[in-house]
Amino acid sequence: MRQKSEELFRQASELMPGGVNSPVRAFRAVGGEPVFMASGRGAYLTDVDGNQYVDFMLSWGPLILGHCHPEVVEALAAVLATGTSFGASTPSEVELAVEIRNAFPSVERVRLVNSGTEATLSALRLARAATGRDKILKFEGCYHGHADSLLVKAGSGVATLGLPDSPGVPKALAELTLTVPYNNFEALEEAFQTHRNQFAAALVEPIAGNMGMVPPRPRFLERLRSLTEEQGTVLIFDEVITGFRVAYGGAQELYGIQPDLTTLGKVIGGGLPVGAYGGKASLMERVAPAGPVYQAGTLSGNPLAVAAGLKTLEILRRPGTYARLEALGAKLASGLAEGATSAKVSLTVNRVGSMLTPFFTAGPVTDYASARECDTAFFARFFRALLDKGIYLPPSQFETAFVSLAHSDEDIDKAVRAAAECFKEAGKGS
Repeated sequence: MRQKSEELFRQASELMPGGVNSPVRAFRAVGGEPVFMASGRGAYLTDVDGNQYVDFMLSWGPLILGHCHPEVVEALAAVLATGTSFGASTPSEVELAVEIRNAFPSVERVRLVNSGTEATLSALRLARAATGRDKILKFEGCYHGHADSLLVKAGSGVATLGLPDSPGVPKALAELTLTVPYNNFEALEEAFQTHRNQFAAALVEPIAGNMGMVPPRPRFLERLRSLTEEQGTVLIFDEVITGFRVAYGGAQELYGIQPDLTTLGKVIGGGLPVGAYGGKASLMERVAPAGPVYQAGTLSGNPLAVAAGLKTLEILRRPGTYARLEALGAKLASGLAEGATSAKVSLTVNRVGSMLTPFFTAGPVTDYASARECDTAFFARFFRALLDKGIYLPPSQFETAFVSLAHSDEDIDKAVRAAAECFKEAGKGS
């Protein structure tokens, strides 16, 4: 029973658009009404009705240590005793900047901000200022926040400029954004040929996480890097999800590619609001007050977020952390695949480290088009059935699930057993 959640949602629907403060929380993609959470500890969430769930959403990725890690809580308590915000520089900001630079050799200078969206729009502004160009290239299905330039659909052809994907986005601005399919070499080559020397930036999730989890094809990122270098285009890796998640140095460590600019968020705040962008000193020295490209923020480098981030990164540097995350992710992915095969359900599981998505389709998922071929109605039934068994996945087929260091082998086993039952239950609704 979720009576209190239902009552809260009715009240929220009279106060907030759609009853939520972020669209996917409304459960529109899976049906039913959203669950209101009361607390989290370790790998578990507890809702306002007292129901407990093994959490594989983890606040959309930041909680790589799980909920309320005692060392993070202790670090936050220490900061609360001294002040929550000063609007002035603090020593901990310097410490976090050092950690980011040590983890990401491509980041020679870094600016802390308040969200991934803010980091990405700031990086784009910097790229346009540095190149004197207006057009940007992005990839279909990759989400980089809700800045106007990035809320754009793909056109019908590979070289068609975008149209606004949200009311309120000026068409003239959207027309400066070209969108091509992710992982498509031919479309990539054609875009750079058709718009030769015109792109200020090419912006990519090196591992896509917002059409579900889709890894790059071999050599795709390498080709993107070479094309941007040839044409003087700023290559921006959006590592808001993947930074410190798939490896300590993110996807660029995993694949051995250095972008010009990197955007970060999620893990570097340890569960608190934070973002960052950084890159080559020659680019970052253009940012105010060192240079003319303006960007500012009242709460940038907030002491609480920085303290949580620093403690999280300290724990991640300990031996064996990423091997453990890899093992947990592999166990969950293989368990889901085996359960689906046993139930004769078409399932493809994409995984990189502790990120994964179960796609309800028989074929491989390599881009947004193949992701959209999935049986989303089946996913919705599967999600609701899992929820009733105490397993919490992201409420959309096109989102990424995560494991954390707080998950135990028993937690994974519980989820796999529940999924095996839910494959059969979801199938009865087809």
